[in-house]
Amino acid sequence: MTTHWVGSWATGPQLTEQSNLPPTSLGNNTLRQIVHVTLSGAQIRVQLSNEFSSQPVTMNKVHVALATTGNAIDAGSDRELTFSGMPNVTIPGNQAVYSDPLDFPLTALTKIAITIHFGSVPTDITGHPGSRTTSFIQSGDAVSSASLASPTTTDHWYFITRLDVMAPTTSAAVVVLGDSITDGRGSTTNGNDRWPDALARRLQANAATAGVAVLNQGIGGNTVLTGGLGPTATARFERDVLGQSGVKWIIVLEGVNDIGGSSSASVATDLIAAYQDFIDAAHERGLLIYGVPILPFGGSDYDSAAHETARTTVNDWIRMPGNFDAVIDLDAAVRDPAAPTTLLAAYDTGDNLHLNPAGYQEMADSVDLALFTTPTP
Repeated sequence: MTTHWVGSWATGPQLTEQSNLPPTSLGNNTLRQIVHVTLSGAQIRVQLSNEFSSQPVTMNKVHVALATTGNAIDAGSDRELTFSGMPNVTIPGNQAVYSDPLDFPLTALTKIAITIHFGSVPTDITGHPGSRTTSFIQSGDAVSSASLASPTTTDHWYFITRLDVMAPTTSAAVVVLGDSITDGRGSTTNGNDRWPDALARRLQANAATAGVAVLNQGIGGNTVLTGGLGPTATARFERDVLGQSGVKWIIVLEGVNDIGGSSSASVATDLIAAYQDFIDAAHERGLLIYGVPILPFGGSDYDSAAHETARTTVNDWIRMPGNFDAVIDLDAAVRDPAAPTTLLAAYDTGDNLHLNPAGYQEMADSVDLALFTTPTP
């Protein structure tokens, strides 16, 4: 059987804002982080990123283990990662590294703990603020501890960006590019009930798609074109989407922050041009790319006649045959039929923009799984 690397979990890296930095120093201390993987494999590798600092970060030890509850791990599963055969690694500024491959039986839809004992840590930290997952900081070296005695907690990820598995060549990944709606604002902390999580569970439960991983590349506050939080979608498309291991499909649900934060009459046409660039880049790699119409925001802080006109213009283009390879109409799935410019109340967190877990489940349930059995072009 021939195999290749496929992403089983990933997150979008960015420069961590001051308000989201670790609540206590990581230097010479231990950080345990939990991730929820979406594809099985017998061998893994982990990517660690220092891409948003100009200074190096030193990791004295990095371990992986099956996570149980809270910060606890199955101690019998604890394994040390190596980097070019060494247990420690110094990652230069503006770079990322992969660990050496490690034999580690991994089951889809399980939680893995990645525990790092740091040496020196830069002031500028690469991370993912919207983890919706609790991380644990323990003083000193506690990488192999079955549980951490008195950790400081924080609901952010730092330095971890990818976990790949060696999987059959019939396995592949779908990358979901998005903003806070994909990142899961409104979902349950530690609940893994973002809409990509729910989609991953559906794919795993369906025999024809059990070899499909879901990689969440949502960043809260992100934009396609300019401004926003984190690198724009246009700036990160190559790394965060095309550069994922084993990617075969792309879903694009992004643009609401561009529209909501813009007073430009050209925002709709500018977004359409960016989508076309995404489509062209995907097709150059032989990938399928699916468009999602921008979801309703009536009644939110983004609501205005001009912004709704822009949303309509963009969504008409997304739905037009011949642009994206297919349309996943999640707008139709979650809008109020009696007031289609607004979210259905049962799915609304209360800000008329973000969805609750029921809304995210409805989004996932509305995706046609046959889209992930279609051959690439």
